[in-house]
Amino acid sequence: MEQKELKVSAIKNGTVIDHIPAANLFKVISLLGLQSISNQITFGTNLESGKLGRKAIIKVADRVFSDDEINKIALVAPMAKLNIIENYEVKEKKQVSLPDEVSGYVRCMNPKCITNHEAIRTLFSVVNKAPLALKCHYCEKVTTEEHMIIE
Repeated sequence: MEQKELKVSAIKNGTVIDHIPAANLFKVISLLGLQSISNQITFGTNLESGKLGRKAIIKVADRVFSDDEINKIALVAPMAKLNIIENYEVKEKKQVSLPDEVSGYVRCMNPKCITNHEAIRTLFSVVNKAPLALKCHYCEKVTTEEHMIIE
């Protein structure tokens, strides 16, 4: 039997984000603001993966992400890998990693927390990486992955 395979074209320069859990593809797109940029973006989801079962991949032409953006990815795709592409070749490989502190892009789940009422940047300590749990610096409430709202 002949096997057929659909291939996605390579990018000349940019970033490939691989090993995203399929269910979190659109969270990563939103976190990175990819819906608002004009760069060429290719993504696939529900691709077979030995590690994840099903995975997603994103290719972004002519864009390299900052460490802060990479840290955001770790919140929803802790096993993601980034390949920096230059002239169609992998120049650098990066593994996302969750920092010890997360500041500014996760909302505290405590409705009484000062960060939900005043213009104060949120700050959390990572108390557990798997399953993810973040402790608010201000009210000390722990926000878990299922209650996390990422802005």
